Amino acid sequence: MRARLLLLATAGAVLLAGCAEPVSLGSDELACRNGEDTGPANGVVLMAQAVDTASWVPCLDTIPLSWHLSDVQVRDGSGRFWLDSDRGGDRAIEVALTPTCRTRNATEIPSDRDGVRRLEQVSEVTPGYRGTRFYVFDGGCLTVHFQIAGDNRAEPLAVATEGIDLLRRTDVEQHVNEETDGRLQLDPVPAEGGRP
Repeated sequence: MRARLLLLATAGAVLLAGCAEPVSLGSDELACRNGEDTGPANGVVLMAQAVDTASWVPCLDTIPLSWHLSDVQVRDGSGRFWLDSDRGGDRAIEVALTPTCRTRNATEIPSDRDGVRRLEQVSEVTPGYRGTRFYVFDGGCLTVHFQIAGDNRAEPLAVATEGIDLLRRTDVEQHVNEETDGRLQLDPVPAEGGRP
């Protein structure tokens, strides 16, 4: 418990330092479920703090073999990460959480989540596959860019559908509160006349 509290406090300090510069994290830092703990990993908390208006926050549930998290950047106003594939190429998938997004020319398709709109835009199907999937929700947008080399195009879409998940902000907030016995908040109240 004390180690988790220290990790959360360190993550908060890293976020504050990252307001001007991107913060890079390791692969398990975006896990929807952190080991035996049922709560999200610290990177998910940082993503939520980066876009404090977002009602949903991205995380990684499972990543198939041949895929790995290559980079994570979190800064004030956005959070993003990239997935590499030995078949689809480096940075084949980029996932970005931002307060808003441009969905012009995208087609709305049925969403698998209440309160989240899903749109798709395909830009290229040969020789590779390029496209964007948008998840639009109150206070934010999750953009999933695909840039897939090679012939296998179905696998990257499955990764985005199954491996990349969304957690409710309220669940992340509850986790931070419980892990710190109420000493830390996901969205601290700003001090009078300034930032928290």
